[in-house]
Amino acid sequence: MESRKLKILKEILGKPYKSRDEYLFHCPYCSHHKKKLSVNIEKNVYKCWVCDTRGANLQRLVRRFGSFKQKQAWSSFEAQIDYSVLETLFDIPKEEKQTVELPPEFISLANKDTPPTGFMARKYLKERGINKKDIIWWKMGYCSSGEYENRIIIPSFNDDGNPDYFIARTYVGEYPKYKNPPVGRDIIFNDLFVDWTSDVVLVEGVLDAVKVGHNAVPLLGSTMREESKLFQKIVKNDTPVYIALDPDAEKKALNIIQKLLTYDVELYKINIYPYDDVGEMTREQFIDHKNTAKRMDFDEYMISRTKSIK
Repeated sequence: MESRKLKILKEILGKPYKSRDEYLFHCPYCSHHKKKLSVNIEKNVYKCWVCDTRGANLQRLVRRFGSFKQKQAWSSFEAQIDYSVLETLFDIPKEEKQTVELPPEFISLANKDTPPTGFMARKYLKERGINKKDIIWWKMGYCSSGEYENRIIIPSFNDDGNPDYFIARTYVGEYPKYKNPPVGRDIIFNDLFVDWTSDVVLVEGVLDAVKVGHNAVPLLGSTMREESKLFQKIVKNDTPVYIALDPDAEKKALNIIQKLLTYDVELYKINIYPYDDVGEMTREQFIDHKNTAKRMDFDEYMISRTKSIK
């Protein structure tokens, strides 16, 4: 089987040279002029010594860079889904992308000079461990009057660069805590800034995503259906996923894991214990937990499912 796998990899990546148990190819991710992509077929792993791209399943390389015929050939080794299914799975009519107007009273907190009315908003964000760089990256602002008075505003931008949603979170303890626009939630929050070729962290809320870092996508409190834009984007881009939901959302996390595993997504589950919420963690603490995340497969899923019903 190794020789058959090597034949497909040669077709995709070119002729390698062998070093002990590994094959060195040109890396398709960074296109370095030397052969720095190390592939171990027996262990089913790969790593580029230049750009540090790595993976725990060679099938990811085939899915990302191979032809349809090569994907089909490789799937016979892995006993995974028939790739012809993916060709039509998401063939749904294109719909007009949702857009939304930010509140007319919106004042940016990313500007150098913030009006005195922004003091409480800045104080609230600082207490949440959110710094100036975070504010700039997430294009945060606030409203000191109007429908969203005394609320932090964090906008979302679709892949065309247009705002398609925003959250409005009170910073003075008013009810309700969140007061968001009356539009659909089937969007990918900040799709414009997500790097789908790198791993993505799924969290519950936007402030959780801010704590995690730039390549985090909030679920906005909803489950992730197979028909959702976020699910489709992950599967189409073969994006590795880390799931970091609150402990009280274990059932939701397991449902998402089951769906993603069905499409052979590279998947990890982050245990945030002893914290109750990702937002309670510092970024350094979250990174520590992410580095020890458990790789999920169907066996691990069943073990976690059994534990959750005890």
